Amino acid sequence: MKTIIDLFEDSVARFAGNIYLREKKGSSYQGYTYAEVRESVYQLAAGLIAVGLQPGERVAILSEGRNAWITGELAVLYAGACSVPLSVKLDANTDLKFRLQHSECRFIMVSALQAPKIEEIRKALPALEAVLYMDERPAERPGDFSFPEISAKGSDLLQLQPDCVKERMAFAGPDTLANISYTSGTTADPKGIMLMHLNYVTNVKQALTLMDIPPTHRTLAILPWDHSFAHTACLYCFMAKGASVASVQSGKTTLETLKNVPVNIREIKPHIMMSVPALSRNFRKNIEAGIEQKGKLAQTLFNHALRVSYLYNGSGSDKGKGFRMLLKPLVWLYNLLLFRKIKEAFGGELEFFIGGGALLDTDLQKFFYAIGIPVCQGYGLSEAAPVISSNSLKNIKMGTSGKLVDYLELKICDEKGNELPRGVTGEIVVKGDNIMKGYWKNQAATSEVLRDGWLFTGDMGYMDGDNYLVVKGRFKSLLISNDGEKYSPEGIEEAITDQSPYISQCMLYNNQQPLTVGLVVPDISAINGFLQHHGLKPGSPEATDAALKLIEGEINAYFRHGKYAGLFPERWLPSAICVLPEAFTEQNHLMNSLLKIVRGKITERYKSELDFLYTPEGKNILNQINRKNLASWYGQP
Repeated sequence: MKTIIDLFEDSVARFAGNIYLREKKGSSYQGYTYAEVRESVYQLAAGLIAVGLQPGERVAILSEGRNAWITGELAVLYAGACSVPLSVKLDANTDLKFRLQHSECRFIMVSALQAPKIEEIRKALPALEAVLYMDERPAERPGDFSFPEISAKGSDLLQLQPDCVKERMAFAGPDTLANISYTSGTTADPKGIMLMHLNYVTNVKQALTLMDIPPTHRTLAILPWDHSFAHTACLYCFMAKGASVASVQSGKTTLETLKNVPVNIREIKPHIMMSVPALSRNFRKNIEAGIEQKGKLAQTLFNHALRVSYLYNGSGSDKGKGFRMLLKPLVWLYNLLLFRKIKEAFGGELEFFIGGGALLDTDLQKFFYAIGIPVCQGYGLSEAAPVISSNSLKNIKMGTSGKLVDYLELKICDEKGNELPRGVTGEIVVKGDNIMKGYWKNQAATSEVLRDGWLFTGDMGYMDGDNYLVVKGRFKSLLISNDGEKYSPEGIEEAITDQSPYISQCMLYNNQQPLTVGLVVPDISAINGFLQHHGLKPGSPEATDAALKLIEGEINAYFRHGKYAGLFPERWLPSAICVLPEAFTEQNHLMNSLLKIVRGKITERYKSELDFLYTPEGKNILNQINRKNLASWYGQP
């Protein structure tokens, strides 16, 4: 198989009667077989040909995850064209407009919720000829088309030219551009990753060397479908195995859609789910909150069950070995009494999560392994289509990003590109048929990362003695001290936000300075509870200073004699902190669509605050900037 079309056609031939897509219509999910989906794709592809789509042209997709998303994309590919998947979280006048202008899309497929964004910027998109509505076409847009209208045009064309789609399918070869996937926009100029048909087909084959997906398995696709991880590991890998993908029921708002997730999980009863660190942390918090509501006894029993399971599981690869085998009966009992009930909240049939995002703290991995739903953490990036390595149920080692996929070369290099020996940390560099062709209309950026067929990822890591990949973080995220030493901040930031109930977000900073500083976002709800418990009125001057000292105490816990002393080298802990007046969110562009902080934009926005932290006054937590910023959470000037 050399193309995505080949991949789908092969699955239709082998699994015609299997359910591929599940979508909630009204009060229940409806399933659509591989054969039914192919019929929809064929008619849509013919319809696209009928309205003038030419081979090689670009068609954008802006929609929540749903059947029309994947049928629309497959139709574009069958018509010999290229899809440009876009995040529904993009701001219309900046990020969305840039991507559509840059890719010069002739058509865009949109859901009803996203359509207003296109109307807002349509006059600024000279290449955009028509909008293709997944839902009903507005009456005032006669030049546009709804999906049913496109399909009807396709049916008419197929009657006149029965081979029109087959002829177009021949335009798609291994080196045909299938997809332009834009980077998340950590700079003002996102890059369009050019992925060929062969890149995707290869990466599906590679990913499936690490784990199998039985054709009877189901997943609920909770991650954005435009992102490469969900795109390949979910939509295409499940397709290759004849398995089933369900979409989350869309609400009228983002919040309403999020509320549908736990309900949909219980309805679909997934066997496998995709996750990222932010989602895993939210799942854990919800589980622990549920246990806490059951009272002290349940909490004590649960914590003891975790400790026993942690000991029994070890690092994963040594689970139940040696003296640990003596704990097996107790682990079985706790699973029967406690953990099985937690799994029922995930539908009762969930076997494991596939974790993307490379960095998932070991404590979080241990937690999910203990309750019987391991997070098989992996590593990849969109430029590699994206899967490079992953843990699996057969090979799991917590604290790592798992074993490499087959059919891929990897080396660890120093800053000059020289290969380093095993166990030494350097830049992760990979080579294989899954590697992108380059960045769309950006040869300079392409030349920076692609050299002699090797992709220089910009990520630090090493291969350990057991052949597992350990990812340490992004080179661009590194804290760099005045003596040139480097350190990845993600582990410290995650520890602070995970362990402290009073700090919801944190970013460390050190740009060749002798000391590290930090920006923190307070958890006002938890802080208010603390203040009221101690007889202080939230928002009062006394309460503001008490809250600042409380936050400072949470940071000091990592220094000498503190509760978490010794976890991290002190030189990389924040010697001064600024409490921010707002959270990092997608709306203010300080967080991307995968809920990762955008360091460059945060640093730029809070440059004066970061500079202030290196002054004598800034080192005192009770400074006027912190007092003012904290007061702003209470609506005070």
